Amino acid sequence: MDAVVIWLGCAFIFGFGVQRVGFPPLIGYLMTGFGLTYASQHFGYSLDGEDALREIGNIGVLILLFTVGLKLDVSEVFKKEVFGTSALHMALSILVYATVIHFVFSWEWATSLLLGSLLSFSSTVLAANSLEERQELRAFHGRMAIGILIVQDLGAMELISITSNEAPRMASLGLMLLCVSRPVFHKVLDWCGHGGILILLGLTLAIVGGEVLFHHVLGLSAELGALVMGAMCAKHFKASELYSALWPLKEVFLVGFFMTIGLNGLPSWDDVYFAVVVVALLPFQALFFFFLLVSFKLKVRTAFLTTAALTNFSEFGLIVAAKVMPEWTIPLAVAVSFSFLISAPLNKYAHTLFDHAEKWLKRFERDGYHPDEAPMTLGATNILIVGLGQIGRAAFKEALRSNQDKVVLGIDSDAEKVTSLKKLGDYNVTFADADHANFWRTLDTSELDSVILTCEYDAALIAIVNLRKQGFDGDIIAHSKYEDQARKMELAGANHSHMTLHEAGKGLLSHL
Repeated sequence: MDAVVIWLGCAFIFGFGVQRVGFPPLIGYLMTGFGLTYASQHFGYSLDGEDALREIGNIGVLILLFTVGLKLDVSEVFKKEVFGTSALHMALSILVYATVIHFVFSWEWATSLLLGSLLSFSSTVLAANSLEERQELRAFHGRMAIGILIVQDLGAMELISITSNEAPRMASLGLMLLCVSRPVFHKVLDWCGHGGILILLGLTLAIVGGEVLFHHVLGLSAELGALVMGAMCAKHFKASELYSALWPLKEVFLVGFFMTIGLNGLPSWDDVYFAVVVVALLPFQALFFFFLLVSFKLKVRTAFLTTAALTNFSEFGLIVAAKVMPEWTIPLAVAVSFSFLISAPLNKYAHTLFDHAEKWLKRFERDGYHPDEAPMTLGATNILIVGLGQIGRAAFKEALRSNQDKVVLGIDSDAEKVTSLKKLGDYNVTFADADHANFWRTLDTSELDSVILTCEYDAALIAIVNLRKQGFDGDIIAHSKYEDQARKMELAGANHSHMTLHEAGKGLLSHL
């Protein structure tokens, strides 16, 4: 218990400290791991709880990938822009990393190529975590990033098979049977009802399904298994409820994961030198992603945001290294940590960075556009609802009921959600990415009277600032969870920021 108290306390102190200076807390958790390792090697501090912490971290990874699977559309993986970008990027990255490692460190080509392969993967945990924090997992660039990561994970599985001279067991053919058993998963979800049993089902599928079924029985990755198990439950009406229940648990368990990266061992100066050299090559990794995505006719904004999510090294590379070349675990752990230090703030400020670089990047954009990036116009729209979650849909229905002479339009960056609402026939909705500042700057608002923002805070703030900059003088009503965010949106130009939970209580009382 004493070890747990100390480790949690250190994780909080370091996480809180880096958050206060503008970095994501995960960087503090990485620092905690290295700090504990230093204390154990120089002051005799015992790391008796290391194995338990690694198990906690592993559970966090499995829950994370299971929740990602709950929102996964498997067909996205097989699109040419996803598979083509993944395959070409891995080939180019391996060539660059292996060549530099061979000539700088004078190591054999076999070792250099293997290290280059491990460095060609991007972090599923960091990318998924960053995208979900900004509610962009179902946005087009979020779907692109997750699809590319899945192809990379499959490549990692193939790498393990080749280097260990052990092909996945024939039982992996059972994966095909699993894919056609989705109705069984959905029926079990129906039977579980709500609350604790539903949450326990999710944990069982993620941990037992991933670790036992996929890893021990099928001979595949437990991480890939958790992702597939989540995908089996996707498209069920309880998937969102299960997702919301498990996501906070994932945040707690992942503290252990990021700490254990630092517990792999205290690096030598040679390890740090290796990490600095390969991290210096990250810009090439970013350039490969960006120009490959643009070559598939994606808009530069999508290419930039997808690249920002993927410009890092993968913790999965550590897992592969532990199996095929364990002597390289520590230098690779340092490289992964350094890449997180760069990637975490890059992800946080990706939209702002793109807004500054957009004019320069536009020169690389090809003619035409991807179907998911078709331009939109408001036409005769009078009331615009931004964000089509539960609050947005309720606002849409009320706008139709109370403004029958007005044209109401809803927009959302989740193409799948837009498609399903269109099929219902009750909603006038279309796909659009409200996080894009240029979307608001180029929008014709001449017929627009009101904008209702039920999207996430960052997207709402971008919309408010840019609508006011272009001269829109109509009403802007924003949804807010927290009082400090409400004040900032009103200072930016919103007529009113609706404290949703606060107003829900008042609404209940109005029925008395």
